[in-house]
Amino acid sequence: MNNFLPSELILNEDSSVYHLKLLAEDLADVIIVVGDPNRVVDISQHFDCIELKKSNREFVTHTGFIGTKRISVLSTGIGVANIDIVFNELDVLSAINLHDRSLKKKPRKFKIIRLGTTGSLTNEIPLDSILCSKYAIGIDGIPHHYNFNNNLFENTLADSFIEHTNWPKELAKPYAVTSSSSLWTQIFDKQFKAGITLTMNGFYAPQGRELRLKLRVPDVNEKLRAFKYKDFRIVNYEMETSALYGLSSLLGHQACTVCAVVANRYANSFSKDYKPVINQLIKEVLDNLV
Repeated sequence: MNNFLPSELILNEDSSVYHLKLLAEDLADVIIVVGDPNRVVDISQHFDCIELKKSNREFVTHTGFIGTKRISVLSTGIGVANIDIVFNELDVLSAINLHDRSLKKKPRKFKIIRLGTTGSLTNEIPLDSILCSKYAIGIDGIPHHYNFNNNLFENTLADSFIEHTNWPKELAKPYAVTSSSSLWTQIFDKQFKAGITLTMNGFYAPQGRELRLKLRVPDVNEKLRAFKYKDFRIVNYEMETSALYGLSSLLGHQACTVCAVVANRYANSFSKDYKPVINQLIKEVLDNLV
């Protein structure tokens, strides 16, 4: 008997997980996640062979080989809400037998690498560079819905951030998580930049962009640039990494994010053509994985 009721663990008719429409055997132990479904092809075209292609909604999956290394690429769509869906269903595929809804005695451990785009906050991270997220601070609230051991997170970093920014209580309480140290070592390249990523639950006001609606914290970017933790500064905004790091820490997987910098908020500039740096990012990460 188990607790995974049909209303809680929702499966399709073929016993695949509900949103991703995947079976456990569809996935490699190394999974690259991207936001844009069209970017899946940009990565899988580097495979020597592709053994599987599946898609459902915005979730597109290709699994194949580079040499003897089996790799999956999965699109998540945009935002931490989608990461919550994707990561929980990936964990289902790692830890639960779908035919009888029982826990596996030995769950699989995934290595999950996010390849994305981002906007940098400082002049030290120029356009068309590659940035690896050593830490992530999340303002999305996702982990607060789960009952977990808070010691798995970087509480000193979160507390320092809250104090430094005088973070408004009306917004979600910030939390902080580190990347997987072993995966960081495998992925990080000396030509990459590194820092703290701030993950927000929106693209406009949550990231300090003011159009017709005024910002609650108008000087937020200046406060962020002045913050430092150990040897790292907050260097970029994006919308997925904190949930990715948080859920990987809670569920026992490894995660690391590497992004191409397509906007610089300090210089108010946007890349004229970021395809070359995206291609460089893909090639560098695949080389480091293989």
